[in-house]
Amino acid sequence: MDQLTQYIPVLILVVVAVCFAFGMLIISVLFGQKGRRDQIKDTPYECGMQPVGEGSTRLSVKFYLVAMLFILFDIEVVFLYPWAVVYKDMLRDHANLIFGSMITFLGILFVGYIYALKKGAFDWKR
Repeated sequence: MDQLTQYIPVLILVVVAVCFAFGMLIISVLFGQKGRRDQIKDTPYECGMQPVGEGSTRLSVKFYLVAMLFILFDIEVVFLYPWAVVYKDMLRDHANLIFGSMITFLGILFVGYIYALKKGAFDWKR
């Protein structure tokens, strides 16, 4: 029974929070002003743009291609950071192995970057 009495403050806090929430709703209904609503007030507001046209527009494939390239080169940083942190410690034991593996990794990413550049993936005008 002693352990259950420790939960009494939590129970009181929950009761006070629920009463406060419902109390504010009831008070706002009772004392709130019934404003006049017109058509402008009832229109949805979307980031300062007029809600005209279709709700969801089609995006170009170029948008998704650039997003995938961003993710690819962003993940490169995720792999580079731990390598840079342990580089000095691993340099004593496996200097050529750790440096060679990172040069290989960066080389593969560089080839991918050149390929994307040649294909025009970064050209926004197309």
